[in-house]
Amino acid sequence: MSGRCGGTTRVGVLVGGILAGAFLMAAVGIICFFLQRRSRHLKNQMSGKRLLNEATGSSSVPFFPYKDIERATNGFSEKQRLGTGAYGTVYAGKLHNDEWVAIKKIRHRDPESAQQVMNEVKLLSSVSHPNLLRLLGCCIENGEHILVYEYMPNGTLSQHLQREKGAVLPWTVRLTIAAETSHAITHLHTAMNPPIYHRDIKSSNILLDINFNSKVADFGLSRFGMMDDSHISTAPQGTPGYVDPQYHQNYHLSDKSDVYSFGVVLVEIISALKVVDFSRPHSEINLAALAIDRIGKGRVDEIIDPFLEPNRDAWTLSSIHRVAELAFRCLAFHRDMRPTMMEVSDELEQIRASSWAPLEDNMCVASSVASSVSSPYNGSEISLSSTIAKMAGIGSRRSVVPCKTVDVLPEMDESMDSSPVSVQDPWLSEQSSPSTNSLLGNVAR
Repeated sequence: MSGRCGGTTRVGVLVGGILAGAFLMAAVGIICFFLQRRSRHLKNQMSGKRLLNEATGSSSVPFFPYKDIERATNGFSEKQRLGTGAYGTVYAGKLHNDEWVAIKKIRHRDPESAQQVMNEVKLLSSVSHPNLLRLLGCCIENGEHILVYEYMPNGTLSQHLQREKGAVLPWTVRLTIAAETSHAITHLHTAMNPPIYHRDIKSSNILLDINFNSKVADFGLSRFGMMDDSHISTAPQGTPGYVDPQYHQNYHLSDKSDVYSFGVVLVEIISALKVVDFSRPHSEINLAALAIDRIGKGRVDEIIDPFLEPNRDAWTLSSIHRVAELAFRCLAFHRDMRPTMMEVSDELEQIRASSWAPLEDNMCVASSVASSVSSPYNGSEISLSSTIAKMAGIGSRRSVVPCKTVDVLPEMDESMDSSPVSVQDPWLSEQSSPSTNSLLGNVAR
């Protein structure tokens, strides 16, 4: 009996030892797993910060841990998705200060997308202007590339022009947005050394804050220019309908490429027409071609958005015509015939200031503008026969903010259809900003 008990005891001890050893091994394995996971996490963070430092030359751009981004978007919840494009998805989120931000999660994890992210971080960290969208930080971790921007509650200019969001923008607001956008692009071209060429100026990359102030966004395709030459050679990229035809033809990128794209935006502001619309006649599919034809023949009124009520006063009609004439010059096929962005910006400010001129002066200008664009386009620039001088001593401007502003994300469900930052707009089955497009053949040469 005692032998049997002793054997049972020894077996029990042996089993207990085996179980204890198994538990110990399991505990060691779990500890090793978490240590390795933490090590990989720290390695990813260090790798992300290293890439960030290489891109910016410093650590001035805040680095957000992936877990904070994930928490801010509720695990990238569909309820917080604000927009989806070819290169990524934008979510609304709150980080540490309870303020809404726009978080763009890049979809593709390849060298090209990583390069675009680093390019945008590098450029935005080197510029500062009230009409350029602020980059608040980024996250390069767990194989993800994420950019964090300030939140733009009033969406994009394109959404308003296409009646997809909010009320119709009055002419004074549109003119102010055009002027502010031109200031931002001028800053990139003239205040930076070397200059920066945006390469993707379009209405969906012009964002509007709570007061409808303009913010130029999306620098993924931007490039630094060259100080010792008028252009740089690079494969043409951009969005169909906005790409400079000379850049598309000979791969020569210059500051005048942005001028051309901005000219298309000016036509959008005047007409509220789509930049590319296959429902229009074949020769008018491309808005630039349509505008060149109508403006060159002195038939601007045919493309003016009727919601602007251009005939309600002399200043509105004359200023729309002047902006149309400016757009016409920006759309010149030969880049040497286009104005610089600084000249465009100065002229838009003169047009804004002319709203304070006496009524008789505005009526004279309206007549002058009509006569100056009455002859068919023959390849040369159209010039106004007279201009309105900027009035001295203007202390304030006409109110340009619509009566009703948009609350900052009052209800998430109400904001799902609007995107606070541009994520390359879908282009025929979500392919946007292709490097080439056949539609440019429609642009008059």
